[in-house]
Amino acid sequence: MKDIFEIARRALLLTKKAGADEAEIYCVKGRSVSIDIHRDVIDLAKESMVSGIGIRAIVKGAVGFSSTNDERRIEEACVLAVKSAKVRGSDPQWSGLPQKSKPAKVAGIFDKKLAEIEIESCMDYTSMMIEGVKSVPSVSPTSGHFSCGSSTKLVLNSNGIEIEEEDTIIQATVDTATQDTPLSTASEFDMSRKLDIDFYKIGEKASTLALRSRNGISTQTRDTAVLLEPLAFSDILENTLVTSLNADNVQKGRSSLVGKINSSIAAEDLSIIDDGTLTGGLGTSSCDDEGTRSQKIAVVNKGVLSSFLYDCYTAGKEKRASTGNAVRGSYTSTPSIGIRNLVIEHPSYDVIGETKDGVIVNTVIGAHTANPISGDFSVEARNSFLIENGEITSPIKSLMISGNIFDLLRNIDGVGKDVRNVGNVITPTVRVSNMKVIGQ
Repeated sequence: MKDIFEIARRALLLTKKAGADEAEIYCVKGRSVSIDIHRDVIDLAKESMVSGIGIRAIVKGAVGFSSTNDERRIEEACVLAVKSAKVRGSDPQWSGLPQKSKPAKVAGIFDKKLAEIEIESCMDYTSMMIEGVKSVPSVSPTSGHFSCGSSTKLVLNSNGIEIEEEDTIIQATVDTATQDTPLSTASEFDMSRKLDIDFYKIGEKASTLALRSRNGISTQTRDTAVLLEPLAFSDILENTLVTSLNADNVQKGRSSLVGKINSSIAAEDLSIIDDGTLTGGLGTSSCDDEGTRSQKIAVVNKGVLSSFLYDCYTAGKEKRASTGNAVRGSYTSTPSIGIRNLVIEHPSYDVIGETKDGVIVNTVIGAHTANPISGDFSVEARNSFLIENGEITSPIKSLMISGNIFDLLRNIDGVGKDVRNVGNVITPTVRVSNMKVIGQ
């Protein structure tokens, strides 16, 4: 079998030959290991190889797409992409695929040890996570997952872009529950570009949190200081603010930030940076998935909205440059706008110690039900605790939090020093001075 990258280069020529004005090939090849945990037993372990090609053909501004992982059907896929573009008709707002430019220099996204890891070692690491859970008395694992992989992508287009890059990723998560009544649960996870995760600690932290969350008390409905730990804050952000920053949503009137560039939308000490070049970032690469050079963008600068997130198409509609935010789930999908590494910046201090009265929330459930246009949300707080006179005290049995993301951002009055990578969001615990909490 020919190398998939050789086939990809041939596909570029075939797509042009089939009648495309412009053509783009996105090709990926890689290996992954996946392991499931059921209770305290490894339930399934598998190793997979993946390779395939995604083809975008542009005809009179209309975009057609097809994909294949069969080299024998590559010509057919190229022709199909061109035909689908022709069926759609012309798009006068299309301004072209990215032009050739020098890729950004990035570091920390490939680990040779992780790329060469054996499935037996992966099972050992998964077992370490289970042992970490069981190290805490009266707590057991209920489920979990381990995965790691290495891949190489190739982005080609008819404007001369040809960028090849390899990366690695590893992640692990575990869910736990106390063995005695009243039942309490908790989960923990970690992700990295290199083999530097403490798997035992993941399990231990999940069990410790489940144990601490037992015998929760009721709390009254009120407006109070709410400390959102990284997992909770990132979940809310991704389902509210991130959708509002998407230039496609802005251009279609599906964002409450329309017309608010250079306006204050957050606390004056708060900045939000989207950085596609962050060392070791999970969203880091030398270019985005269209081939646009990765860059560092100040989305919110000292409380002021400074930029939306653009791919090539939305940027062309405004006759500006793409911010390098075209991302793909796989070679079988077209690019869409997404964050790269969203970094929360704010002066930090001991936010718990300086909170006289409030609640602290580890995770939330229901953030996906938030209104992506208005930014309104109502979520259930999980593994939450009272803060009294600067100390975390009693666990809370049941708690709902409701609000609006822009009110939340304006009322952030401090962040902790516990900066954490939660997927593509890098954030510490944030304290919001005045939020509605709904108790029992």
